[in-house]
Amino acid sequence: TMPKEPAVLRQNILDTTAAILACGIDPKKCFLFRQSLVPEHAELAWILGCLTNVPRLLRLPQWKMKRASQNSEGTVGLLTYPVLQAADILLYKSTHVPVGEDQVLHLELAQDIAQHFNKKYGEFFPVPKAILSEL
Repeated sequence: TMPKEPAVLRQNILDTTAAILACGIDPKKCFLFRQSLVPEHAELAWILGCLTNVPRLLRLPQWKMKRASQNSEGTVGLLTYPVLQAADILLYKSTHVPVGEDQVLHLELAQDIAQHFNKKYGEFFPVPKAILSEL
């Protein structure tokens, strides 16, 4: 949600990929891809954003904290980031999502969005459940 120098962003992508592989993720057993190359993430985020009301997003504690750290100015990207996270989860019809305590409210937003979408358009998205991590 913050502007980055293109070279730094490219290096971050490489560093993150290296860290994932170093953790033992086996690319022969799972898909490893760069999310920004999959336009459906942004497309679904747009659709879900049209179903999500602004007051719900304004109540999220992460918005309040980050906005405070940006001198009371928040960007649209910061406000709608939880909707993108919901799209990331729902796009793959995830049923269980590992999250830390700090992301539980964002997962609850994804659950609410899935339920709202399903009520409006018919059963399509599973409502994802949290797998809480102690780390």
